[in-house]
Amino acid sequence: MNKIIAKEWLKAANDDLVLISNIIDNESLTHLVAFHCQQAIEKSLKAILEYNNNNVPKRHDLLVLKDLVFDQIEVENEDMLEALNSFCTESRYPGDLGLLPEGKPTTKDAEVFYDFAKNIYAQANELLIRN
Repeated sequence: MNKIIAKEWLKAANDDLVLISNIIDNESLTHLVAFHCQQAIEKSLKAILEYNNNNVPKRHDLLVLKDLVFDQIEVENEDMLEALNSFCTESRYPGDLGLLPEGKPTTKDAEVFYDFAKNIYAQANELLIRN
């Protein structure tokens, strides 16, 4: 049963990546790209936890989730996880719009976030397929 749920987590992560691919070129939606990157990574990490019969916490903190799967995938940039954490809730509120300390993410930021999210997803997908 856990393997089926793990694949559902991964499918949900892929849905976020598909959505991103449709909005990545829109400069006014960079905060939403960042939000969906955070979501794709969160769901990918939760897929790994579920696959290994671990408790899936009802937390959105990517650093906490990464620490729970540190021995199964390689996350090279913890600063990126920290930056994306800020988009989990703030991007939903008009006052902040998921802003980085220097403001709304640039299109370059959005592309970097997207590549990072695709890498985490690919590692999770490979892990689930391999095992």
